[in-house]
Amino acid sequence: MARIAGVDVPDNKRVEIALRRIYGIGPTLALKIVHDANLTGNPRINELGDEELNRIREIVDKGYKVEGDLRREVNMNVRRLMEIGSYRGIRHRRGLPVRGQRTKTNARTKRGSRKTVAGRRRTASAKK
Repeated sequence: MARIAGVDVPDNKRVEIALRRIYGIGPTLALKIVHDANLTGNPRINELGDEELNRIREIVDKGYKVEGDLRREVNMNVRRLMEIGSYRGIRHRRGLPVRGQRTKTNARTKRGSRKTVAGRRRTASAKK
């Protein structure tokens, strides 16, 4: 396995697919990196030479914030929101959806599994 930005990328995959294993590199950025490294023919990682791998490493290391640095920046941004007490920070702290989604129904991923509450069924007076 080749090592790029501290991540082992799979040898048997195409370069633009393998680069997506690195946190912070998605489909568009992976294609841009392949283009900048002047790779032709859509090769697999194990077909690349040392010079081509070094070119990719250089491009990723110098041009983009990935892996540990990016994770740290994202965590600092969330922590800052929580410290200043913004609405988004409070939602992060409570583990609820941050971007305005409804929570009366849905949001099961964030809220966890259903908890049964006693007395939730309709009473006889409410049916009338």
